[in-house]
Amino acid sequence: MGYESWEIHDEFRAVAGDLLAKHPDADVRMLAQAGWLGLEAPEGVGGAGATFREVAIVAEEMGRAVACGGYFGGAVLGAGTLISLQSNTFRDLLLKDLVSGAVKIAVAVSADHESFDGTAPFALSQTAGGLRLDGRSVFVPDAAGAGRLLLLANDPAGTPVIVDVASDAAGLAITEQPVVDGTRDFAAVSADDVSVAKSSVWPFDGDPGLHVQRLLDRAAVAVACDSLGVAEAMLSATVSYAGVRHQFGRPIGSFQAVKHACADMLVRISVARPLVRTAVDAVAEGGPEVSATASMAKSYACGAAVKIAGKAMQLHGGIGYTWESGIHAYLKRAALNRCLFGSPAAHRKRLAQRYFEAKQDEEQ
Repeated sequence: MGYESWEIHDEFRAVAGDLLAKHPDADVRMLAQAGWLGLEAPEGVGGAGATFREVAIVAEEMGRAVACGGYFGGAVLGAGTLISLQSNTFRDLLLKDLVSGAVKIAVAVSADHESFDGTAPFALSQTAGGLRLDGRSVFVPDAAGAGRLLLLANDPAGTPVIVDVASDAAGLAITEQPVVDGTRDFAAVSADDVSVAKSSVWPFDGDPGLHVQRLLDRAAVAVACDSLGVAEAMLSATVSYAGVRHQFGRPIGSFQAVKHACADMLVRISVARPLVRTAVDAVAEGGPEVSATASMAKSYACGAAVKIAGKAMQLHGGIGYTWESGIHAYLKRAALNRCLFGSPAAHRKRLAQRYFEAKQDEEQ
C-alpha cells in the first residue's frame, strides 16, 4: 500500500473514531448512513467498493469505543457472506437492502461460538414436500431482531450453501443468549423442519469450502481488530489516569511498578498490532496464508487484550472496579472476544497442526 492509501486510512480512522466516541450506541440505521455496512459492497448496490482493510478499521474503532450496534453481523459477516455468493436477483436485492439499512441480517456459519472448522451447522434434505432445513447454531451475532437470516447449510448432495430464511419462518426459533459483554447481542438459531424454496438456496461463487473458511477467518480477524482497539483504549486511559492520580504527593505514573506495568501493556500492543495488520492484508488480498495469519492475530491479540484490560483495572485502583469507570465494559468485551470464533488455544493448535504437516511434507 502506498503513502496515499495510508493517509486515507488515517483520515477514515479519525472520522470513525470521532463518530463512535459521540455515538457508542450506534444502531444499524446510523451505521448505514455512515456507509459502513456497504464498505465492501459494489457501487451498483449502493456500496463503496472498498476492501476488508476499511472494514477492519471500523471494527478496531468499534472496540476502542466499546460500541454497540449490528456492525459485526451486518458488515463483517453479512456483507462478506453475500459478496462471496453467486449473483442472483434475490441476493442482489438483499445486499442492497443491507447497505441501505432497510433490513438487519444475521449470519450463522458455525455450530458454536468457538468453532472455525467450516462444519455447516444446518442441513437441507429433499422431501416429497420440497426442501427442508434442520440444524442449530448458538451465539449467532446480532440474530435477535434480525429480519433475515443467512444460514450455512449442506445441501442434499453435501455441498455447503447459504440459505436465506425470514426470521419469522415457521419452524425457525431465535432465542436470545445472555453474555458477559452487555454491548453486543447474541442468540441461538434453530431450524426444525423449516420449508425452504429453491430460490432461497444460494451457492458460493467458487470453491464452497474455501469460501466458508474465508468467512470464518475474516470473522476471527475482525474480532482481533476489535480486541486491538480495546487494548489501545485501555493503555491510553491508564497512562492518562496515572498522570493525574496522586499518591504520596506525586503522580502514580512516576512509580517504577506503574511504569513497568504500562510498558508491558505497550509491548503487548506493539506485538499484536503488526500481527493484526498482516492478517487484515491477507484477508483483503486472499492467498494461501489467510488462515495462518488469522490464527496468529486472533490468538495473540485477543489474549493480550484480556491481560491489558485486567491490568488497566488494577492500575486504576478502587475506581477501576466501579461501574462508573467503564473499565469493566472493556474487560468484559475482551473476555468475550477471546473465545469468539476460536479461543487462543484452539488457534494455536491449528497453527501447530499446520507446521507439523509442513514438516512431514518436507521429510517425505
